[in-house]
Amino acid sequence: GGPLQGKRVSTELTHGVWRARSTQRQEKYNSSKQGRLSLAAPTMLCLRTVVLALAAVAGNAAQHVNEIKIMPGHDKPESYSLRLPSTYLSADDLPEEFSWAEVDGVSYLTKNLNQHIPQYCGSCWAHGAMSAFADRIKIARGGQGIDINLSIQWILNCGSDVAGSCYGGSGSGTYQLVKDTGYVPYDTCQPYLACSSDSAEGFCGSVDTTCSAINTCRTCSTFGVDCAAIDVFPNASIAEYGTISGEEDMLAEIYARGPIACSIDATPIHDYTGGIAEDTADTSTNHIVSIYGWGVENGTKYWHVRNSWGEYWGEAGHFRVRRGEDDLGLEKNCAWATVDAFTLVNVPCYEDGSECVTTTRVQDPASDIASFRRGRGLE
Repeated sequence: GGPLQGKRVSTELTHGVWRARSTQRQEKYNSSKQGRLSLAAPTMLCLRTVVLALAAVAGNAAQHVNEIKIMPGHDKPESYSLRLPSTYLSADDLPEEFSWAEVDGVSYLTKNLNQHIPQYCGSCWAHGAMSAFADRIKIARGGQGIDINLSIQWILNCGSDVAGSCYGGSGSGTYQLVKDTGYVPYDTCQPYLACSSDSAEGFCGSVDTTCSAINTCRTCSTFGVDCAAIDVFPNASIAEYGTISGEEDMLAEIYARGPIACSIDATPIHDYTGGIAEDTADTSTNHIVSIYGWGVENGTKYWHVRNSWGEYWGEAGHFRVRRGEDDLGLEKNCAWATVDAFTLVNVPCYEDGSECVTTTRVQDPASDIASFRRGRGLE
């Protein structure tokens, strides 16, 4: 693609409100593979769960099969050079309670999702990773405007070798896919079908899920037969990504840059209906969720966690887990990604495809730590 007409935006949080300072700049779209090779891929897995809505509400039966999926092409679990938040934020810098669901009355979370409709698909890894990343885009926008939601179906169409499929995958593999490709389309380009390129269950055998232009972004003008690929489509890109573990590093990452995707043992929470979940009996993980904050209730520290089983489950699709004890294995395998750029206006400007959209680029807090700390009232 040609150059994009864009804005470079640096962001800081002052009294809970993100402020953006913009300067006009021509940005050349670059989809080349970047990043540095790091440690061996962390093991993440996805719990294959078939949960009927009524059974979940009633707290009755659930059937599950555990599957570990680290894809053969996932060879870069980390790709970053900037300092991590844990190096410039101490435990004393962090508030006792914090949630991106409410910062001075503003929610920076995007919509809840359900990985099991229109049919079952073990894509928790993509839902957790993309929900956290979409939240970070909303944070960069100061919570303003219509939410930008990302195409999980495109991840399933094009990520079978790196990220995963309906049979499982990894959050860090999802971030590697987006980084290496250079973009992830918005979900209006390719809505969720709950089918991957290697699945044939249900109606998947009759659905085209190949990684192609028409399965990246499309529109249709008649019933089912006249569809075409969209050449210039709205998308977001990743600047850096990596993995973290441990309560203190997780707290700093969430506070400084936004929600993270973490693996968890979901078996004990099938029938969860509320409260703070506590379970350290088995910390082997089989599911991926996003963590967006923390709190304290009656002396018990906990995490704010969002699931991808729909809003009829848990606390309107969310749940809380005791913090600091690695309950459900939640604190040992997390992934994060920082926002590079995202499309604001997708209007073609010239016939040759140049200067075709307005995009926004985001500055990481580590690029100006002093300003970040002042913005949070830490100086």
